[in-house]
Amino acid sequence: MRLRTALCTAVSATSALMLVSACGGGSSSTATASGNPLVGVDYPRSDTDFWNSYIKYTPEYAKKLGLDLKTTNSQNDVAKLTANVQTFISQGVKGVAMAPQDTAAIAPTLSQLEAKKIPVVTVDTRPDTGNVYMVVRADNRAYGEKACKFLGTKLGGKGKVVMLEGGLDSINGRDRTEAFNECMKANFPDIKVFGEATNWDGAVAAQKLQTDLTANPDIKGVYMESSFALSGTLQVLKQKGLLVSPSDKKHVFIVSNDGIPEELKSIAAGKIDATVSQPADLYAKYALYYLKAAIAGKTFAPGKTDHDSTIIQVRKGLLEDQLSAPLVTADGGTYGGVASVKSDDSSLWGNNLG
Repeated sequence: MRLRTALCTAVSATSALMLVSACGGGSSSTATASGNPLVGVDYPRSDTDFWNSYIKYTPEYAKKLGLDLKTTNSQNDVAKLTANVQTFISQGVKGVAMAPQDTAAIAPTLSQLEAKKIPVVTVDTRPDTGNVYMVVRADNRAYGEKACKFLGTKLGGKGKVVMLEGGLDSINGRDRTEAFNECMKANFPDIKVFGEATNWDGAVAAQKLQTDLTANPDIKGVYMESSFALSGTLQVLKQKGLLVSPSDKKHVFIVSNDGIPEELKSIAAGKIDATVSQPADLYAKYALYYLKAAIAGKTFAPGKTDHDSTIIQVRKGLLEDQLSAPLVTADGGTYGGVASVKSDDSSLWGNNLG
């Protein structure tokens, strides 16, 4: 599949963000014995359903795109990611895809790869500093805003909610947290938000939710910034007799982020109420697509794509393809102006895993 690029213009060597070779040309690349370019993909972790889905999709799309793979798993540890990159370099990869969870500490590794002219695509996260060929990510601020508008609407603009934050050393955690807080302040000022730092740890999230519910039994909403908190949240609510139907006045409204199959099933069962579906399949597909394009010498510019996304310029030298991530609910309704899709919609990747 080819992207429709937004611009195709002859530019000077200093105009880094304009299309240079997407309209033709490009450099040759070293290939493996199979004739395919060799790329390295570091998986950030394998302890969540979302990332395990990404791991499943990656070799499938590599085969479709004609790429050979070397893979590693950094297990949410930037030191391991740095070591894994050294392994990739020694193996002669021509491009690297990674999803650094600590988006500040990865800068020296990015600089090393840039010096060696090995293009990098980051998936799901954006580095705080440094250049990469492309960031493949959804709009994480929109995640927080969509969650805010759903909960604010369900609570009628009043009450208390708990936000189980991700890691604030991650751009994703910061974006979701800041956007949720700003949206609540602007649109639902009578809703009190209890922000709880969890560092993407489900056990920590469950413990803090339990503490908040004990001190504030009138809490009526929970925003989980990722499905890492799903199991623990449901367990806490069950223990407190609050895991009840949405029609029950004791129901606590829950919105998550990810779109894993278990979330979609929980929405259909009335255990949780909404999620924002992160495209695990498209993360894998377009991470590899852009690596192949980088190896071929192509470049891109800000603008609409042909896959329902927009490439934006984050800062000079850094582009981000913001993939679509819909709000998912049981009824497919519109909440606070945000349209949603039904949890059983066949377009959702979480409904299409084998």
